[in-house]
Amino acid sequence: MDHKKVATDVIKALHQDNIIAAAHCATRLRLVLKDDSKIDQKALDENPGVKGTFKTNGQYQIIIGPGDVNNVYDEMIKQTGLSEASTDDLKKVADKSKKFNPIMAFIKLLSDIFVPIIPALVAGGLLMALNNFLTSEGLFGPKALVTTYPAIKGISDMIQVMSSAPFIFMPILVGMSAASRFGANRFLGAAVGMIMTTPDLIDGKYWNILGMHVSQANYQYQVIPVLAAVYILSVLEKWLHKKLPAAVDFTFTPLISLMVTGFLTFIIVGPVMRGLSDAITSGIVWLYDTLGFVGTGIFGLVYSPIVLTGLHQAFPAIETQLIAAFTQNHTGYGDFIFVVASMANIAQGAACFAIFTLTKSKKMKGLASSATVSACLGITEPALFGVNLKYRFPFFCALVGSGIASALAGLTHVIAVSLGSAAFLGFLSINAKSIPMYILCELISFAVAFTLTFLYGKKNKQLVDPVAITSATEQTQVEKKAADLINQEAGLKDEIVFAPVAGKAESLSEVNDKVFSTKMMGDGAAIVPSQGEIFAPVNGEITVAYETKHAYGIKSDSGAEVLMHIGIDTVELKGKYFESEVTQGQHVKKGQKLGSFEIEKIKQAGYDPTVMVVITNTANYAGVDRIETEQVKAGDRLVSVTAR
Repeated sequence: MDHKKVATDVIKALHQDNIIAAAHCATRLRLVLKDDSKIDQKALDENPGVKGTFKTNGQYQIIIGPGDVNNVYDEMIKQTGLSEASTDDLKKVADKSKKFNPIMAFIKLLSDIFVPIIPALVAGGLLMALNNFLTSEGLFGPKALVTTYPAIKGISDMIQVMSSAPFIFMPILVGMSAASRFGANRFLGAAVGMIMTTPDLIDGKYWNILGMHVSQANYQYQVIPVLAAVYILSVLEKWLHKKLPAAVDFTFTPLISLMVTGFLTFIIVGPVMRGLSDAITSGIVWLYDTLGFVGTGIFGLVYSPIVLTGLHQAFPAIETQLIAAFTQNHTGYGDFIFVVASMANIAQGAACFAIFTLTKSKKMKGLASSATVSACLGITEPALFGVNLKYRFPFFCALVGSGIASALAGLTHVIAVSLGSAAFLGFLSINAKSIPMYILCELISFAVAFTLTFLYGKKNKQLVDPVAITSATEQTQVEKKAADLINQEAGLKDEIVFAPVAGKAESLSEVNDKVFSTKMMGDGAAIVPSQGEIFAPVNGEITVAYETKHAYGIKSDSGAEVLMHIGIDTVELKGKYFESEVTQGQHVKKGQKLGSFEIEKIKQAGYDPTVMVVITNTANYAGVDRIETEQVKAGDRLVSVTAR
């Protein structure tokens, strides 16, 4: 790679006076820009030295690759005169550049609270769906399975108890998660939830407190009242920690915090917040009931644009209320938001797949194929930002497919009874009687979005592949590059890349970093480490060994370029909790120790310690395949690479 040229091209595409600050990690340039609209995205997409771009947390990131990114960064610093910055410095600059948005801050707050408890709600909801299979009439015949086969009634009853528990005692889950988010003791948060759901509370009964009639309301299934109560708890606890002497703080802070919060909750906060919660739920149900299929159709049209703004992060708080209402008495409307989300995700995946069939660009085909699979499993960001919004028309074609399918789902009253994967696997969360119609709506969403995108793209080929080779000179240059690539690949051999660490092996697509999960850097595998030592996975030369000690690159003796990246965004730790035993240029043997890292301390610092093992020259091979094993020891077979 000509690092100077790539740096020059990147600066030109971004406009030098538009760059506020720049840093880099093991794989990408991280930049803070004044105005994203000035970026020449087309120039970056067509640059062979750029593997991909995306925007996150106020930073514009350009993926260059290990071993090259630091050289390109150095050239950028020389040409622009910017001061060198660490990723931590850049993060501070990005935070200062952001404008405070109270709505987005509130949505992020809800997301931070609800995301950790979603697994419990998903498990409860899927158990509920299983029980629906057993108890629904007309699904497997005129009678329910429990009626036809009385022997399974006990199993059904037990499943019913297990499925209801996460929703009945949802305030405990919310209380614990909210306390962590508000900076309070999470067990006190759980205690607040327990107080609000204790079976001794009976609606309709009252306490006489200094002449006031205080309702003994039970807050089972409720969300908003416990959020308000735990916020009060957090304020009290923090204040008491500051005011009370250390000798009595440990005993009296929990006592006073819990007692005062409890009284305020039952006297004022609970009744007010319960009324607000009921009003919000009733309002949403009223809209659904009044607008019917027209409303769900409109919602389907706008759902993906809502995702672009991040406002969809607030939906779980509403969905849990809808599901809880349905769970409580089976007369509520259930979760129609989940159904609309599924239709929108499938439509974006279908539009992305249409681009895969239309484009001649190998780079875009690779991105579109993985993004399609991701969208059809419920994660649409790669399809939205990596493909559909770049071409624009697929995004809008998908909106049409989503709107039509959502309208049909609303017309036939398809609802979900749990949270889950909002896509093709979402049928597991759907009310049993609605599953056939749900699947039909998904197929319609996919078919409409794919057909519209394909036909429009076929008619307007220049929109899909705007750069066409027309001159003989350009053709000769392409043929020369192809010949060079063939010569380069001639030295490659089939080989096995072994696990560099012990732990649980998983697909790269499961990693919580879109650079790795969308395989922009190449294919490979990931390992959730159980031991903090990393070893050479192949015989070869160390090509990357950063001072931060969180990433290593090895070019194997057989030609594979292997990147091992310890953790996500761990470059920000600046080498803390990492030790290295090798240097760049050193030749190592398979199984030789490269370094060590402290897993628990990395976790406590707030970072994911997952180790990514990526073959960065994947394009030079006929195949790069993860060897399907769950638990691996360092030195076990992990990835197979096949030469052309």
